Amino acid sequence: MTPEEQDLIMGLVFVPGVGRTRTLDEVLAHFGESDGGALALRLLLDAMERRDADDVEMALIVHGAADAPVGEFMEPLIELFPAEWHRDHEDIVSTLGKLRSPKTVPTLVLATHWVPEHLDFDDCRALAVKAIWALGAIPGEEARDALEGLRDAENEIIRENAVKQLARRGEL
Repeated sequence: MTPEEQDLIMGLVFVPGVGRTRTLDEVLAHFGESDGGALALRLLLDAMERRDADDVEMALIVHGAADAPVGEFMEPLIELFPAEWHRDHEDIVSTLGKLRSPKTVPTLVLATHWVPEHLDFDDCRALAVKAIWALGAIPGEEARDALEGLRDAENEIIRENAVKQLARRGEL
């Protein structure tokens, strides 16, 4: 993706006091697409193939701006999550959390244990907390078992959030 195309997509991001400088229709027209979800998926798969962290971010911006269904994104995001070459681990967890799918449980559990290098500074463990809340929203035994396994985590933040989610689910 060219820098101009990245700037075009960045125009979809809401900036306080400024708003958005571009519309989704403008972005779709530039890329010759009529469906924001299809464009986002195409951009994501291309970014993954080229291992381009900036373009992963652009694909996620288009996906959010289009308010596209997450379903088609699930498998690529699960594959992308553990890669160290991008910086969108938190956004991926948030997006997977919207699915509330048992298929995402292993990835969400990984997000509670693994800290990507670019998030090593975060003592609050925001990535893990987002993953735990996503697990809390997934129905079924697999998510419950994952949360129960986190009740004994060494990290207090992880333990407390797992207990909160189990309580919220009525499974304490």
